[in-house]
Amino acid sequence: MSVFEVPLGTGIAFASKYLGKEGVCFSLYGDGASNQGQVYEAFNMAKLWKIPCIYVCENNGYGMGTSAERSSASTNYYTRGDYVPGIWVDGMDVLAVREATRFAIDYSLRQGPLVLEMFTYRYSGHSMSDPGTSYRTRDEVQVVRQTRDPITMFKEKVISTKLATEQEVKDLENETKKIIDEATKKARADSEIPVEELAGDVYSEPLEQDIRNVLPWNPLKHKTVIKL
Repeated sequence: MSVFEVPLGTGIAFASKYLGKEGVCFSLYGDGASNQGQVYEAFNMAKLWKIPCIYVCENNGYGMGTSAERSSASTNYYTRGDYVPGIWVDGMDVLAVREATRFAIDYSLRQGPLVLEMFTYRYSGHSMSDPGTSYRTRDEVQVVRQTRDPITMFKEKVISTKLATEQEVKDLENETKKIIDEATKKARADSEIPVEELAGDVYSEPLEQDIRNVLPWNPLKHKTVIKL
């Protein structure tokens, strides 16, 4: 998650309020980005104008390869807003995330900005160049998989409350795997998309047709693929 999404999300939420659309914007950023100045600049503006923006700090414990404890003087990210209220949420619990989201939408429409710290974990590395094991042990990853995995926990809740049987859950899993396998085969067999697709649907209603390319003097033309 990039820190640039915080001011961008604030702007989108402001536009929604300005146009009277009664909408909110969820702006996501990681624990590694939480210490950057533009986060607090956006918080300040959002609070001043009661902008309906919900700032979601995705705290997976590691910014790139640096643990939160090494990079942050305070790891209680939900308190960072000071004048913007915050809530700590178990990001590995599907139902907790749903209920926190419901509350956040209702609150933000009436009161303005809110911070949600989603405490979660990533099993893989941060990127292709990150094996994910140089700064943590394989045992740590395995323990989280066995004790806090969101899919496994939700599956157990569904079965224990008799919302579905074990067989129904297994059938759903098999069907999902089948869909994923078919989509993977199709993606691998498909040809590489042309460069022009990079400028596809950048805007729903483009005011300008030129989209900045790698070189600013050689722009791409905006391409409308999906008509709203």
